[in-house]
Amino acid sequence: MSAPRWTVEGQGWPHADQSQFVKAGGIDWHVQVMGAGPVLLLVHGTASATHSWRDLMPLLAAHFTVIAPDLPGHGFTSALARPTPAGVAGALAALLAALDLRPALTVGHSAGAAIALTMADRQLARPQAIVSLGGALLPFPGMAGRLFPTMARMLFVNPLMPELFAMRARMAGEVAAFMSRSTGSRLDAQGVMFYERLLHCSGHIGGALALMANWDLEPLERALPGLDLPILLLHGAEDKTIPAKTAAKVAARLPQGRAHILPALGHLAHEEAPALHAELILDFARETGILPV
Repeated sequence: MSAPRWTVEGQGWPHADQSQFVKAGGIDWHVQVMGAGPVLLLVHGTASATHSWRDLMPLLAAHFTVIAPDLPGHGFTSALARPTPAGVAGALAALLAALDLRPALTVGHSAGAAIALTMADRQLARPQAIVSLGGALLPFPGMAGRLFPTMARMLFVNPLMPELFAMRARMAGEVAAFMSRSTGSRLDAQGVMFYERLLHCSGHIGGALALMANWDLEPLERALPGLDLPILLLHGAEDKTIPAKTAAKVAARLPQGRAHILPALGHLAHEEAPALHAELILDFARETGILPV
């Protein structure tokens, strides 16, 4: 499988001047660090990378030291042998230790939100508060919960499947149509272009399939009532990936959870409305004492 190359797919990458390549936890990481102040960790979702934060990151970096890594097997970071939520959480903790940075606030999108909560549950660089964006925080109900990882595992173990998906993604207009169809978000041309670069590479698709094949949220679901820290769940009302009602369900199980549904936005709401998300995150940081009022 062909992984994205920094010298090719990384040309013109958002905030490339802030990129570092760090070895930690047996992984070669691509990570971006920007700004000054309390440390804020950004954790992207499945099949994404640091480009997902391209507009939000500078707004947050005016107040925080922002860390944004590519997850294992995604973007320009090497793969993890078994990327379970707990495994990725441990790998991220090793990266933070190597950078000597401890987050006061963690913001996770989709699967990244589950990883953020797993890190907190396992006391791996536990922050003072967490923001979940379109969080994939509950197992799929019933039979779907059993079939989803099994199907992803079957696709992942077939070495031809990532390349077949990449070939499909190279068809004109396919990525834009897929993103709209699967997320409910309306991305600008630049946003679509970066997803195209990644999804044209079978290695990136393989990394996403590996994460899905090893996805098990039952431990996190059991842990939710014990996660006693402020957690804000922001969720797009038009999210076609994770239903917005999930945010309210999760918030009800958290001791300090609060859900906020954002009208007319999809699963990639933070890419559609970065200024709104920055405002909500900064307000939450002030409310929780991470930033001064």
